Amino acid sequence: MSRRGLLQWLRARQELTTPTERAVHTTLHTASLAAGSLRRGLDETSAQEAAPHLRLLTGAQALAIFDAAGHLLAWNGPHEALAEQLHDAASRAVDGERRVLVAYGGLVRSAGDHGVRALIAQPLLIEATGVVGVLGVVTTEDPGPGMLGAVTEVARYACSQIELADLDASRARLDRAEVRALRAQISPHFIYNALNTVASFVRTDPDRARELILEFADFTRYSFRSAGEYTLLADELRNIDRYLTLERARFGDTLAVTLQVAPEVLNVVLPFLALQPLVENAVRHGISGKPEGGTVSIVAADEGTDCVISVEDDGIGMDPELLRSGSLDAVAESSGMKEAAHVGLANVDDRLRAAFGNDYGLVVETAPGAGTKVSMRVPKFRQGIRP
Repeated sequence: MSRRGLLQWLRARQELTTPTERAVHTTLHTASLAAGSLRRGLDETSAQEAAPHLRLLTGAQALAIFDAAGHLLAWNGPHEALAEQLHDAASRAVDGERRVLVAYGGLVRSAGDHGVRALIAQPLLIEATGVVGVLGVVTTEDPGPGMLGAVTEVARYACSQIELADLDASRARLDRAEVRALRAQISPHFIYNALNTVASFVRTDPDRARELILEFADFTRYSFRSAGEYTLLADELRNIDRYLTLERARFGDTLAVTLQVAPEVLNVVLPFLALQPLVENAVRHGISGKPEGGTVSIVAADEGTDCVISVEDDGIGMDPELLRSGSLDAVAESSGMKEAAHVGLANVDDRLRAAFGNDYGLVVETAPGAGTKVSMRVPKFRQGIRP
């Protein structure tokens, strides 16, 4: 803890008036310190960081943490001569998925036991996973219901933090899988058409062809980058500009683009490739289906604590009944092109809701012949989410 944080904690503690209030504050503070380590998952480093705080919560003379295979991850306190016996108790706790209590009569006396009365091996049990480790306690007092209850509750608290760490890891794996899905869904038609467009300029305008090749290379490099599930709006817009440069080279004057971005939202963080499918959908299924062409408008506005981003086209539109069905994949298919489902609107909607909550999904406004507007709301700041 930093010096400033310690001073703030001490000042807050002094403001508490009764011993009970101070005890509750100290317990909660200790629990939060243990949680910070365990939320990274159970390994040797997190166990060693959490052990002293868990020891304070149990009131034990010494505390050990074992993994599910029985390996000692951390020991905090004296009586290390009893580590082997505690390890045996931990192994039995893992096998039986229940607490093992070794009373004083079952202990081998050692020169350093100093009146040890019992060893307690409490499995760290997560319902969906099974035993993920063992909390081992050394006590110089007879382990009555109060102490056994405290050990059980501390173990349950540790399990909840480890489970949250597993959920965070699972969500990160899901995010990576969804990004891979979006990458796989980048339109093969776009790639084919972009390369054909470049080829058409090779003889007539070599400089223009070279510029388009560089734009295409930068577009693919960004789209298939390996770093992170989130990006800055500025970076996403820069890549969309590359995409639109290639599409304008193909469509010529029939594709117009307008961009209106509030400077203060350029550093807003959003899911990687969240905006690209919206723009591609507007071009491929809004404008390209309209013989005279049309305009794609991208707006990013500052709305207090949120940033609202919209992609709108004045193309052929779609059936609003599909919106009421609640299926964004169906909306994507409404243009009559089966391959449109790959555009990934549902994918983007799911990722926005997973990252920021259900208030932050996609909103689609459309009607046949009236174009389509797809909007997303993104918080300007969200704890723990960074590019």
